[in-house]
Amino acid sequence: MSNVMIIAEAGVNHNGDLSIAKQLVDAASVIGADAIKFQTFRAKHLAVPDARKADYQIENTGQTMSQYEMLKSLELSWQEFEELFQYCSFRRIRFLSSPFDEESLLFLDRLGVDLIKIPSGEITNYSYLKKIASLKKQVILSTGMSTEEEVGEALEILEEGGQEITLLHCSSSYPTPMEDVNLNAMNALKLKFHKRVGYSDHTPGIEVAIAATALGACVIEKHMTLDKTMPGPDHKASLEPDEFQQMVDSIRKIEVALGDGVKKPTQAEQKNSDYVRKYLVASREIKKGEAFTLQNLCAKRSAYGISPMKIPSLLGTVAQRDYLKDERIDQ
Repeated sequence: MSNVMIIAEAGVNHNGDLSIAKQLVDAASVIGADAIKFQTFRAKHLAVPDARKADYQIENTGQTMSQYEMLKSLELSWQEFEELFQYCSFRRIRFLSSPFDEESLLFLDRLGVDLIKIPSGEITNYSYLKKIASLKKQVILSTGMSTEEEVGEALEILEEGGQEITLLHCSSSYPTPMEDVNLNAMNALKLKFHKRVGYSDHTPGIEVAIAATALGACVIEKHMTLDKTMPGPDHKASLEPDEFQQMVDSIRKIEVALGDGVKKPTQAEQKNSDYVRKYLVASREIKKGEAFTLQNLCAKRSAYGISPMKIPSLLGTVAQRDYLKDERIDQ
């Protein structure tokens, strides 16, 4: 796996249709994402029958259905998730899913999912967090809508399990305007909690995900859809496969460009060094026995020779031979 784990967030963009879910797996596999993530839930555990939709859900799906009815229409059965899990293995892409209730969490555990992605809305769900800690699995915790204090409280519970925890900075608005991104908060979380960090991106386009990579994100999550014009709550804030491919390619280039962090000349620079750095030459004719001074020495490009940084050690010494103007000093 690459250094940055790229998660294609399919979420509920399958619209409750297993065949669309498999098409999303196909697309994510071809694109080169490391994992594809769905959302596992039972609507009866997630929302009361008269729960109001979020504004973006109303905008994208209308008001004809309640939030409960919308969620019910987006459910996949346990059997369908089992088939998806196997299909991801066939397509050689990691299957992930965010459980939104304890029944779904325990199902994913039985399925063999080894990493639990906690959605932002569950960061204050005490019993749910306790159950995850008891499973002792790797955890990725999204921190949308939360304060540092709430992140700390959730970590106290999760750390009881002793598992590796990665924090994802995100803004839970769909789409997220640039002025709300606050990308520097990602590394603020890293400094405060001493955890690996990443970014769950809900902005339009791919720029912020690339910037997060450059800032040190080890996980990038981004919604993906087959078609932004499909009905459903999240399609409009998602990337289509060709856009997602551009993001993946850009992130992989940034990974290479980040390097190992050690400041040293590259092989290409070493080849150029002799030709673009200056070396000591005579600024005028110098006779044998004449002392070297700032007046008869200067620095020019001359392909090789003595570094101008050696001037202090040369001053006051005498020439061992005659030098013509612009001749390299070689003693």
